[in-house]
Amino acid sequence: MGIKDVAGAAGVSVGTVSNVINRPETVTEETRRRVLTAIDRLGYVRSESARQLRAGRSRILAMLVLDMANPFFVAVASGAERSARAAGLGVMLCDSAESPAEEAAYLTMFSEQQVRGVLVTPADMSGGNLDAFRRHGIPFVLVDRIVPSAHGCSVSVDDVAGGALAVRHLLGRGHRAIAYVSGPMHLAQCRNRREGAELALAEAGLPPGALRHVEAARLDVAAGRDAGARLLGMASRPGAVFCANDLLALGVLQTFYHAGVRVPEDVALAGYDDIEFASAAAVPLTSVRQPAFRLGAAAADLLIEETGDAAHAHEHRRIVLQPELVVRGSTLSRPRP
Repeated sequence: MGIKDVAGAAGVSVGTVSNVINRPETVTEETRRRVLTAIDRLGYVRSESARQLRAGRSRILAMLVLDMANPFFVAVASGAERSARAAGLGVMLCDSAESPAEEAAYLTMFSEQQVRGVLVTPADMSGGNLDAFRRHGIPFVLVDRIVPSAHGCSVSVDDVAGGALAVRHLLGRGHRAIAYVSGPMHLAQCRNRREGAELALAEAGLPPGALRHVEAARLDVAAGRDAGARLLGMASRPGAVFCANDLLALGVLQTFYHAGVRVPEDVALAGYDDIEFASAAAVPLTSVRQPAFRLGAAAADLLIEETGDAAHAHEHRRIVLQPELVVRGSTLSRPRP
């Protein structure tokens, strides 16, 4: 069924049907009712691609995140979707799987589809993929990253401060032998959280090499289990472990449990993100909370502003949100003398 069929069934012009769909305030209530009744009876659905060609822009925002299996990014996407929906827009959500090649392929698809704008957490930290995408003229906002130049907006969390929060807490509990379990160090958040951890150690008068580092291949539970095995294999096991996200921490916790290592009695354990599973773990996990929903909503708001009717007045901005420490049972014992 097409718009002409609706017009014929309602006894109005094609232009009137278009007004009912796009500018209902310009049509009388009686005419609007007849047209909507015809639309419902015929099962008419307008062609979004045709509307986009006429309007010259899409109503779809694309969102590209590192890992949709990570509940943190689910919360970020939920915030972005809520803001987009309030503005009458939709969100197409994609997963780069932390792969620069996958990221490049998705960015190409977004340009082919002529999406309205893109929310992206970059996997390619060289910036090459986004530099190539920029020439298509489609606005984008970096999510959970700081934009490296004045060419766009970004919304991020201060991960240096977050890493410092976690390690200051462990130091305050009396720990000095602390390990950091990260994901791939080409990811900015892994580097920044380590920087914050080292800052806290320096404040306590400990040498730069005091932080033991285990780099995992990914930021997921399976990689955390492997990291836990590597920690157990150390000649001198650390008394406290700070993980770059909660999924890694939960994997470490599983390995420790199966090896008979008690958390927190034998090893204190802290994570990052404060996903829902952190508080529901067998040993509730101390974690650095990121305002994930607010992160996504703020990023979408910036993109909507940049692509809206007042885009000419838009100024690129960097928004940096602050994390907070949530203390639970996984760090609440004192180290053995």
